[in-house]
Amino acid sequence: MNACERRERILKELKESNKPIKGHELSKKYNVSRQIIVQDIALLRARGEEILATPQGYIIPNSHRKNKLIEKIVCKHWGYDEMEDELRTIVDLGGRIIDVIVDHPLYGEIKSPLQICSRLDLQEFMTNIRETNAEPLSSLTEGIHIHTIEVNDRGSFERIKKALMSKNYLIKED
Repeated sequence: MNACERRERILKELKESNKPIKGHELSKKYNVSRQIIVQDIALLRARGEEILATPQGYIIPNSHRKNKLIEKIVCKHWGYDEMEDELRTIVDLGGRIIDVIVDHPLYGEIKSPLQICSRLDLQEFMTNIRETNAEPLSSLTEGIHIHTIEVNDRGSFERIKKALMSKNYLIKED
């Protein structure tokens, strides 16, 4: 198979998948290096394909979001433990955490895809952040950040908001 055929197959696989696919899985499947997959993804993006790189792998947004409610919430937390508790609360109440956004005073909006939809995803994310000693984006804005979350219905969203409010993570509108 040539490179163009491989890219088309990767694109088809991403479009049909309802979960992220790791780059190393694609490299094994197509018998190429991880760097070749990164290059393939970059070329697909350059031609206009919307492919996100998340901690769980590559995904095409909205490919799995039929009849789902997408909402944004503004939160604040003060460290790794609070961040983990906030994210766990959302996931445990049926939310998928699509991304995190901060409004940096110099750079403006900074957004990072998360795609956390289970406790396993959360555990992997928290392990990565702790092992790399990485600072969360919210450290740039004194803990204030926005999450885009996906839920099945309005009731699920309201339960998430209520739980986050009770834990003092949610910043309410005045």
